[in-house]
Amino acid sequence: MDSLGFLIADSARLLRAAFERRIAEAGLGLTPGEARALLNIATVDGSRQLDIAARMGVEPMTLCAYLDKLEALGLVERQQCSADRRVKRINLTGASGEMISSVRKELNAILAQATEGLSEENNRILREALAVFNANLQAATPSVLLQTASDESR
Repeated sequence: MDSLGFLIADSARLLRAAFERRIAEAGLGLTPGEARALLNIATVDGSRQLDIAARMGVEPMTLCAYLDKLEALGLVERQQCSADRRVKRINLTGASGEMISSVRKELNAILAQATEGLSEENNRILREALAVFNANLQAATPSVLLQTASDESR
């Protein structure tokens, strides 16, 4: 059972479980879902709610609950999209930096544990291979995420 697909799926499952456990135990005042949402927003600040939900693989209503909490904590704000008044863009606030750093610290500790024993070269090769793997899958599957750039040009 060491097929590539199984190894990747199982690694993703274990990584997510470790992240959820670590965030729950870190005392940050965020649920693992809220922490994931915050990291996704930090990756592409100003994204549409729908795009963030798609990147996370959650329903828009699930994301909405995460955003409500993040907004109540003063970490994000919803802003009306200039291209489409029906759309809300999610932006980080100045207060989000410290929380993002704390969440990334927890994630980095998990990744350090997961890559323990890999040389720097193997770690680099793994990152590059996974980047190509992801790009190939994204190219093969048209995504709502590609709409973000075209929305901005309207």
